[in-house]
Amino acid sequence: MEIKKLISFMEEAEKLKSVVRTAWTGKGRRESTAEHSWRLALFAGLLSDSFPEADLSKVLMMSLIHDIGEIEEGDVSAALCPDQEEKYATEYRAARSVFALLPEPQAGRLMDIWIEYNDCSTPEAKLVKALDNAETIPQHCQGDNPPDS
Repeated sequence: MEIKKLISFMEEAEKLKSVVRTAWTGKGRRESTAEHSWRLALFAGLLSDSFPEADLSKVLMMSLIHDIGEIEEGDVSAALCPDQEEKYATEYRAARSVFALLPEPQAGRLMDIWIEYNDCSTPEAKLVKALDNAETIPQHCQGDNPPDS
């Protein structure tokens, strides 16, 4: 692996620490996309014995990169986005740009995993999608959420 490319990718991915979501932490601040992805990967790893047919390495990587397309435009709730095709196209371009910082074949492999997740085309993608949706429930319950306005 070319270390300079890896470092460039890591520097870009670090931006996910500053992308805020609509969820709140137990300390009353907005959760970052990076925190959400970490917790999703932890959730997937903890449940991996229940899904022996799934490739754990792919599930963990998919969990970590599934929201990397949010680097440029931030987290846009699917429920609040009127144009899902535009949202996907924007996130696709961002993901492609970020993964292009890596050398091949790794860049292509991660882009394929990102597309697989968004297409929900494999058992791993279906598992991560389901866990991504499920993870929001305990996060909401544990978060110090502001009162509804």
